[in-house]
Amino acid sequence: MCYVLILSTTSTDDLSRFNNDGIHFDGKIPDHLPVGQLRYSNRWYVGSRSGCSCSFRHLYGPEFGFGISEDWYPEEQSDIDATIEFVQLVRALILKGEHVDCIDAWDSQEALEPVASLAVNLSKVRDDEFRFFENHHFDFVLG
Repeated sequence: MCYVLILSTTSTDDLSRFNNDGIHFDGKIPDHLPVGQLRYSNRWYVGSRSGCSCSFRHLYGPEFGFGISEDWYPEEQSDIDATIEFVQLVRALILKGEHVDCIDAWDSQEALEPVASLAVNLSKVRDDEFRFFENHHFDFVLG
């Protein structure tokens, strides 16, 4: 199975203009993903260098926290960079007055249910500390 990352925003910007080798925004979202749980009308599937969303920084429980890459848990620099690109884009949208949320979950044909909702204050989380938490619904804020 793979991670899937779906994002919604109030922004009408075409996020696909930010597509590159590490991050890819696609307005076509597979039917079985929980888009109805997203809060905003403009929705995007966010893929990574692997096509699915697996090549972003992820952490799975039971304990979750933001933090920089650690020597004891090697991460690919390209994955770190792509995750930073994601959070920088989210931060830029919020600074423009837009709202953004996303869901990080395992892809399956069954209904995906995030186990927790999490407000992420990007004023308190540095770009290099951000990572996704499996089966979480993120609501991004500043301040």
